[in-house]
Amino acid sequence: MAFLAGIAEQSIIAFGLLLLAVQVVAHRIGIWMGRRAKAQATTQMEGVSVVVGGMLALMAFVLALTLSFANTRFSERRTGTLAEANAIGTAWLRAKAVGTPRAEEIATLLEQYARVRADFVMAGIDVAHLDALNQKTSVLQSALWGHVAAIVREQPNPVSALLMAALNDAFDMATAERFAMETKFPPQLFWLLITMTLLSTGAVGYQLGLREKSQRMLVVLLMLMWTVVIVDILDLAAPRLGEFRTSAAPYEWTIQGFSGGLVIPPAP
Repeated sequence: MAFLAGIAEQSIIAFGLLLLAVQVVAHRIGIWMGRRAKAQATTQMEGVSVVVGGMLALMAFVLALTLSFANTRFSERRTGTLAEANAIGTAWLRAKAVGTPRAEEIATLLEQYARVRADFVMAGIDVAHLDALNQKTSVLQSALWGHVAAIVREQPNPVSALLMAALNDAFDMATAERFAMETKFPPQLFWLLITMTLLSTGAVGYQLGLREKSQRMLVVLLMLMWTVVIVDILDLAAPRLGEFRTSAAPYEWTIQGFSGGLVIPPAP
């Protein structure tokens, strides 16, 4: 699994080509076994057709199941980024509304915090870099909570309570987003998908070998379709690999909102 993840990290196309090549090998092995079985007259064609049909139907079910799983994980990550960016923006607005020196410091720290969170979402699989970003997040959260705790003690009123609640929501969203980014494609499901693909490809080759037919164009098209679908599934499910990556745009929009500051108009 780690070896395949390393290939996918370098190029998702290379992973797809490797998967296609393995399918071709499995198909050729199936053809060889089918021709051998026909030469020995040990297999009934009707029974093979039923089994292969059942395997292809099960393969379609597994593809649909894993595609649904991967799409759900991808949607969770996207929703999490938007929710966290909104929570950070809400906390910043409330800190600016309070306007005390500590609240202004909270607003300044939140601007740094938003950039760190954007970097976390866009980071790759470098463990050291991820650990550093998580450490920065923890340090900023401690500083922010210290300031808001002081405000609550100095001014125990509904306004300070709302600021504390907004910061708490932002921290909760950070934990939820980290959990979503750590949720990876289960290895058992991955190997089930790969095994089903190779067995189905080999079974198709076995059936064609019994009939002494190749159908190369159709078989290649079938393997290409399976490869594209499987690569897309793995790409969607992997939070830090491939092309289907979670966008940091909500954080960037929130940071852009910070640049405008807070302008209090004169009383009418």
